[in-house]
Amino acid sequence: MNDQPLQGKVVLVTGAGSGLGEATARAFANAGCSVVCIDINGEAAERVRRDLANQDTKSIALQCDVSNAEAVFKRVEAVDAHFGRLDIVVNCAAIDHTLSVDEMTIEQWDQVINVNLRGPFLLSKAALPLMRRQHSGHIINVASTAATRAWANASAYHASKWGLVGFSRGLGVEGRADGIRVTTIIPGGMRTHFFDRFAEQHIPMPEQQNLQDPANVAKVIVFATQVPPESALQEVIITPMTETSWP
Repeated sequence: MNDQPLQGKVVLVTGAGSGLGEATARAFANAGCSVVCIDINGEAAERVRRDLANQDTKSIALQCDVSNAEAVFKRVEAVDAHFGRLDIVVNCAAIDHTLSVDEMTIEQWDQVINVNLRGPFLLSKAALPLMRRQHSGHIINVASTAATRAWANASAYHASKWGLVGFSRGLGVEGRADGIRVTTIIPGGMRTHFFDRFAEQHIPMPEQQNLQDPANVAKVIVFATQVPPESALQEVIITPMTETSWP
Protein backbone atom coordinates (compact mmCIF):
# COMPACT_ATOMS: atom_id res chain seq x y z
CA MET A 1 0.00 0.00 0.00
CA ASN A 2 1.54 3.30 -1.11
CA ASP A 3 -1.38 5.68 -0.59
CA GLN A 4 0.59 7.43 2.15
CA PRO A 5 4.29 7.31 1.29
CA LEU A 6 6.61 7.09 4.28
CA GLN A 7 9.62 8.63 2.56
CA GLY A 8 11.13 11.24 4.86
CA LYS A 9 8.96 10.46 7.88
CA VAL A 10 10.65 10.44 11.29
CA VAL A 11 10.00 7.30 13.30
CA LEU A 12 10.92 6.69 16.94
CA VAL A 13 11.15 3.04 17.99
CA THR A 14 11.63 1.92 21.59
CA GLY A 15 13.37 -1.36 22.31
CA ALA A 16 15.16 -0.83 19.00
CA GLY A 17 18.33 -2.59 20.10
CA SER A 18 16.96 -6.11 19.63
CA GLY A 19 13.98 -8.30 18.81
CA LEU A 20 10.85 -6.74 17.38
CA GLY A 21 12.14 -3.23 18.01
CA GLU A 22 15.21 -3.84 15.89
CA ALA A 23 13.14 -5.50 13.15
CA THR A 24 10.76 -2.52 13.20
CA ALA A 25 13.58 0.02 12.97
CA ARG A 26 14.97 -1.82 9.95
CA ALA A 27 11.55 -2.10 8.30
CA PHE A 28 10.92 1.65 8.55
CA ALA A 29 14.43 2.37 7.29
CA ASN A 30 13.69 0.19 4.26
CA ALA A 31 10.52 2.26 3.73
CA GLY A 32 12.58 5.44 3.45
CA CYS A 33 12.10 6.82 6.96
CA SER A 34 14.53 8.50 9.32
CA VAL A 35 14.75 6.35 12.44
CA VAL A 36 15.32 7.14 16.12
CA CYS A 37 16.60 4.01 17.87
CA ILE A 38 15.82 4.08 21.59
CA ASP A 39 16.85 1.33 23.98
CA ILE A 40 17.84 0.98 27.61
CA ASN A 41 20.96 -0.69 26.20
CA GLY A 42 22.67 2.25 24.51
CA GLU A 43 25.30 0.07 22.83
CA ALA A 44 22.62 -2.09 21.23
CA ALA A 45 20.78 0.98 19.94
CA GLU A 46 24.04 2.36 18.52
CA ARG A 47 24.78 -0.95 16.76
CA VAL A 48 21.44 -0.78 14.97
CA ARG A 49 21.98 2.89 14.14
CA ARG A 50 25.34 2.10 12.53
CA ASP A 51 23.75 -0.62 10.43
CA LEU A 52 21.05 1.76 9.26
CA ALA A 53 23.60 4.47 8.50
CA ASN A 54 25.45 2.00 6.28
CA GLN A 55 22.34 1.80 4.12
CA ASP A 56 22.10 5.61 3.96
CA THR A 57 19.29 5.90 6.50
CA LYS A 58 19.26 9.04 8.64
CA SER A 59 19.25 7.70 12.17
CA ILE A 60 20.18 8.55 15.73
CA ALA A 61 20.56 6.28 18.76
CA LEU A 62 19.47 7.35 22.23
CA GLN A 63 19.85 5.42 25.46
CA CYS A 64 16.71 5.66 27.55
CA ASP A 65 14.79 3.88 30.30
CA VAL A 66 11.26 4.35 29.00
CA SER A 67 9.84 4.25 32.53
CA ASN A 68 11.84 7.37 33.47
CA ALA A 69 9.71 10.43 32.76
CA GLU A 70 12.55 12.97 32.75
CA ALA A 71 14.64 10.83 30.43
CA VAL A 72 11.76 10.24 28.02
CA PHE A 73 10.89 13.92 27.68
CA LYS A 74 14.55 14.85 27.18
CA ARG A 75 14.93 12.25 24.43
CA VAL A 76 11.83 13.45 22.58
CA GLU A 77 13.09 17.04 22.86
CA ALA A 78 16.37 15.84 21.34
CA VAL A 79 14.48 14.25 18.44
CA ASP A 80 12.61 17.51 17.82
CA ALA A 81 15.85 19.48 17.93
CA HIS A 82 17.57 17.08 15.51
CA PHE A 83 14.80 16.39 12.97
CA GLY A 84 12.28 19.17 13.61
CA ARG A 85 9.38 16.73 13.61
CA LEU A 86 8.18 13.34 14.84
CA ASP A 87 5.69 11.42 12.73
CA ILE A 88 5.50 7.91 14.18
CA VAL A 89 6.18 6.42 17.62
CA VAL A 90 6.35 2.65 18.03
CA ASN A 91 6.33 1.43 21.63
CA CYS A 92 8.05 -1.95 21.46
CA ALA A 93 10.04 -1.99 24.70
CA ALA A 94 8.76 -4.61 27.14
CA ILE A 95 9.85 -6.90 29.95
CA ASP A 96 8.37 -9.71 32.03
CA HIS A 97 9.08 -11.72 35.15
CA THR A 98 7.68 -15.21 34.71
CA LEU A 99 6.61 -15.77 38.30
CA SER A 100 3.45 -16.51 40.24
CA VAL A 101 1.86 -13.76 42.31
CA ASP A 102 3.16 -15.52 45.43
CA GLU A 103 6.74 -15.46 44.14
CA MET A 104 6.79 -12.07 42.44
CA THR A 105 8.20 -9.18 44.44
CA ILE A 106 6.47 -5.82 44.53
CA GLU A 107 9.53 -4.33 42.80
CA GLN A 108 9.24 -6.87 39.95
CA TRP A 109 5.53 -6.10 39.53
CA ASP A 110 6.25 -2.38 39.42
CA GLN A 111 9.02 -2.85 36.87
CA VAL A 112 6.77 -4.73 34.44
CA ILE A 113 3.97 -2.18 34.72
CA ASN A 114 6.40 0.74 34.51
CA VAL A 115 8.12 -0.46 31.32
CA ASN A 116 5.15 -2.03 29.53
CA LEU A 117 2.41 0.48 30.39
CA ARG A 118 3.90 3.61 31.92
CA GLY A 119 6.53 3.70 29.15
CA PRO A 120 4.02 3.97 26.28
CA PHE A 121 2.09 6.58 28.27
CA LEU A 122 5.22 8.69 28.75
CA LEU A 123 6.33 8.40 25.10
CA SER A 124 2.84 9.27 23.91
CA LYS A 125 2.54 12.23 26.28
CA ALA A 126 5.92 13.55 25.17
CA ALA A 127 5.18 13.07 21.46
CA LEU A 128 1.64 14.46 21.36
CA PRO A 129 2.60 18.18 21.36
CA LEU A 130 4.89 17.62 18.36
CA MET A 131 2.21 15.69 16.50
CA ARG A 132 -0.47 18.25 17.30
CA ARG A 133 1.83 20.95 15.96
CA GLN A 134 2.00 18.98 12.68
CA HIS A 135 -1.72 18.09 12.74
CA SER A 136 -0.72 14.49 12.10
CA GLY A 137 1.00 11.55 13.70
CA HIS A 138 0.74 7.87 14.47
CA ILE A 139 1.36 6.06 17.74
CA ILE A 140 1.69 2.29 17.63
CA ASN A 141 1.57 0.31 20.86
CA VAL A 142 2.72 -3.30 20.81
CA ALA A 143 0.59 -5.44 23.08
CA SER A 144 0.47 -9.26 23.00
CA THR A 145 -1.93 -12.16 22.82
CA ALA A 146 -1.45 -11.95 26.60
CA ALA A 147 -4.05 -9.18 26.26
CA THR A 148 -6.62 -11.63 24.87
CA ARG A 149 -6.40 -14.53 27.32
CA ALA A 150 -4.50 -15.59 30.44
CA TRP A 151 -2.11 -18.25 31.69
CA ALA A 152 -0.23 -18.87 34.92
CA ASN A 153 2.88 -17.00 36.07
CA ALA A 154 2.19 -13.94 33.92
CA SER A 155 -0.10 -11.77 36.02
CA ALA A 156 1.96 -8.58 35.74
CA TYR A 157 2.51 -9.08 32.02
CA HIS A 158 -1.21 -9.69 31.46
CA ALA A 159 -2.10 -6.61 33.48
CA SER A 160 0.34 -4.45 31.52
CA LYS A 161 -0.78 -5.67 28.10
CA TRP A 162 -4.52 -5.63 28.82
CA GLY A 163 -3.96 -2.11 30.17
CA LEU A 164 -2.06 -1.11 27.05
CA VAL A 165 -5.01 -2.08 24.86
CA GLY A 166 -7.31 0.10 26.97
CA PHE A 167 -4.85 2.98 26.98
CA SER A 168 -4.52 2.79 23.20
CA ARG A 169 -8.27 2.92 22.68
CA GLY A 170 -8.64 5.99 24.88
CA LEU A 171 -5.63 7.71 23.32
CA GLY A 172 -6.99 7.07 19.84
CA VAL A 173 -10.21 8.90 20.70
CA GLU A 174 -8.26 11.85 22.08
CA GLY A 175 -6.00 12.07 19.04
CA ARG A 176 -8.66 12.07 16.35
CA ALA A 177 -9.30 15.81 16.33
CA ASP A 178 -5.64 16.46 15.53
CA GLY A 179 -5.24 13.76 12.90
CA ILE A 180 -3.28 11.52 15.28
CA ARG A 181 -3.94 7.82 14.84
CA VAL A 182 -3.30 5.05 17.36
CA THR A 183 -2.90 1.38 16.46
CA THR A 184 -2.47 -1.57 18.79
CA ILE A 185 -0.49 -4.48 17.41
CA ILE A 186 -1.23 -7.77 19.17
CA PRO A 187 1.43 -10.31 18.18
CA GLY A 188 1.66 -13.93 19.15
CA GLY A 189 4.97 -15.53 20.08
CA MET A 190 8.07 -14.38 18.20
CA ARG A 191 11.58 -15.75 17.86
CA THR A 192 13.32 -13.14 20.01
CA HIS A 193 15.45 -12.99 23.16
CA PHE A 194 12.22 -12.43 25.12
CA PHE A 195 12.13 -16.15 25.89
CA ASP A 196 15.74 -16.27 27.16
CA ARG A 197 14.49 -16.00 30.72
CA PHE A 198 12.59 -19.28 30.28
CA ALA A 199 15.86 -21.22 30.12
CA GLU A 200 17.24 -19.29 33.08
CA GLN A 201 14.19 -20.21 35.15
CA HIS A 202 14.01 -23.78 33.80
CA ILE A 203 10.65 -23.14 32.14
CA PRO A 204 9.90 -25.17 28.98
CA MET A 205 10.59 -23.12 25.87
CA PRO A 206 7.93 -22.79 23.16
CA GLU A 207 8.73 -24.88 20.10
CA GLN A 208 10.53 -22.74 17.50
CA GLN A 209 8.03 -23.76 14.83
CA ASN A 210 5.30 -22.22 17.00
CA LEU A 211 7.01 -18.81 16.97
CA GLN A 212 7.04 -16.23 14.18
CA ASP A 213 9.78 -14.12 12.70
CA PRO A 214 9.62 -10.61 14.25
CA ALA A 215 10.24 -9.23 10.76
CA ASN A 216 6.73 -10.40 9.84
CA VAL A 217 5.25 -8.38 12.69
CA ALA A 218 7.40 -5.39 11.75
CA LYS A 219 5.90 -5.47 8.25
CA VAL A 220 2.42 -5.26 9.78
CA ILE A 221 3.51 -2.27 11.87
CA VAL A 222 4.74 -0.47 8.76
CA PHE A 223 1.55 -1.42 6.90
CA ALA A 224 -0.56 0.16 9.67
CA THR A 225 1.13 3.51 9.06
CA GLN A 226 0.42 3.33 5.32
CA VAL A 227 -3.36 3.13 5.66
CA PRO A 228 -4.90 6.22 3.98
CA PRO A 229 -5.32 9.09 6.47
CA GLU A 230 -9.12 9.04 6.42
CA SER A 231 -9.01 5.56 8.01
CA ALA A 232 -7.27 4.08 11.03
CA LEU A 233 -6.24 0.50 11.68
CA GLN A 234 -7.33 0.27 15.30
CA GLU A 235 -6.08 -3.17 16.33
CA VAL A 236 -4.56 -6.14 14.57
CA ILE A 237 -3.70 -9.61 15.84
CA ILE A 238 -0.88 -11.42 14.08
CA THR A 239 0.13 -14.90 15.18
CA PRO A 240 2.16 -17.83 13.92
CA MET A 241 0.00 -20.30 12.00
CA THR A 242 0.54 -22.77 14.84
CA GLU A 243 0.02 -20.25 17.67
CA THR A 244 -0.83 -22.06 20.89
CA SER A 245 -2.07 -19.01 22.81
CA TRP A 246 -4.79 -18.09 20.32
CA PRO A 247 -7.74 -18.32 20.54
